Amino acid sequence: MDDFQPEHRVCYRCLIGGQVQGVFFRAATREQAMRLGVTGYAQNLADGRVEVLLCGDAAVVAQLRDWLRTGPATARVTGVACEPLDYHPRAGFVID
Repeated sequence: MDDFQPEHRVCYRCLIGGQVQGVFFRAATREQAMRLGVTGYAQNLADGRVEVLLCGDAAVVAQLRDWLRTGPATARVTGVACEPLDYHPRAGFVID
């Protein structure tokens, strides 16, 4: 019997508040996602928050969710709210 366990894949939609627009938050998030092999997107919202979709292996998605709490040095994150979504494979990580 094979002991191989498939990776546990997840998706989360996160909303990040604070000083997160105009400080390269989306670009830095994409850089981190590409480094970790996480797919999804990052986009600015009209209310000043950034919305991020993270999909991939649960362990690396958790690492990136933790990183969102501080973001790049130029950002001032005041809150992160994430909700799990059904997993759907995505190609790459885009900035909208």
